[in-house]
Amino acid sequence: MSKILIVEDEKKLRDVMKLYLNKEGYEIICAKDGFEGNELIENETFDLIILDVMIPKKDGWSLLRKSKSLNSKVPVIMITARGDEEDRIFGLELGADDYMVKPISMRELVLRVKLRINTIKENKCENFKIDNLIVDVEKHLVKEFGSIITLTPKEFDLMTFLIRNMNIVFNREQLLEKVWGYDFIGDSRTIDTHVKNLREKIKYFNENLKTVWGVGYKLEDRNE
Repeated sequence: MSKILIVEDEKKLRDVMKLYLNKEGYEIICAKDGFEGNELIENETFDLIILDVMIPKKDGWSLLRKSKSLNSKVPVIMITARGDEEDRIFGLELGADDYMVKPISMRELVLRVKLRINTIKENKCENFKIDNLIVDVEKHLVKEFGSIITLTPKEFDLMTFLIRNMNIVFNREQLLEKVWGYDFIGDSRTIDTHVKNLREKIKYFNENLKTVWGVGYKLEDRNE
């Protein structure tokens, strides 16, 4: 049974989310503020975390940072009453895996939770070896020429997505939807930033992650 943490100060919303997710067979642990949420993140293990951004005692951004520093593989869905583009970009760049704006649909929330948890199960034992690049998905480990490469959670997710989809061209909006798991409307500069970082950190990506002008990006398999 997958274990989910909900950190939400609105009791009615917290209870409804718990009810719907319980019906899907998930074990649900709840926290009403940032202090309780921080304690649970530090002392327990979860398969997914749902975080409200604006919660008392410690905000959702702080808990997002804490969660990703302890285990970057645990997906985090952020919930907020604000739909500002800058807030969305900020959360995604901090490592949030998904982003929902209130009022939220419970059916949509359940679908997003299932997507994240199923993806973890599918990828648990996956690994790649391409030329001098080695990726162990379960351990979140990346090596090139024998040296460990440090990636942010979203850099890692974007890297593995492109590896799984060699030679396919994706535009920025598609990458945001596929990797970040949400339909982004507006400025897609966060993709360009992550692509730039991958090229700087990984020699294979610097040589093979191509810009398709007027379209987007693709990772070329030079062995084909």
